[in-house]
Amino acid sequence: MLGKSTAAAFLGLPLAVLMVGFAALLSHDQVNTTLPWLLLFFLVWIATMTAAFLFKTGLRAWLWMGGMTIAGYAALHFLKASGLIRIAA
Repeated sequence: MLGKSTAAAFLGLPLAVLMVGFAALLSHDQVNTTLPWLLLFFLVWIATMTAAFLFKTGLRAWLWMGGMTIAGYAALHFLKASGLIRIAA
């Protein structure tokens, strides 16, 4: 239980930021859709922390959530570096 709790506490926030960030960046109208996504951030954060307790062991929670976080931020970096995603001004 301690492993799942620490995975939820330490990996829930960056994973939620990643999911909301991807949703906001991939929307066609970033100016009008970013604020609603940011308002839903707290619910996404709670959902990611709750999802940590669905794993059988704490090690699995750390590995899956950590792997998804690393892969997601690597994909975000690749998409921004290649120019496929741009932030609307």
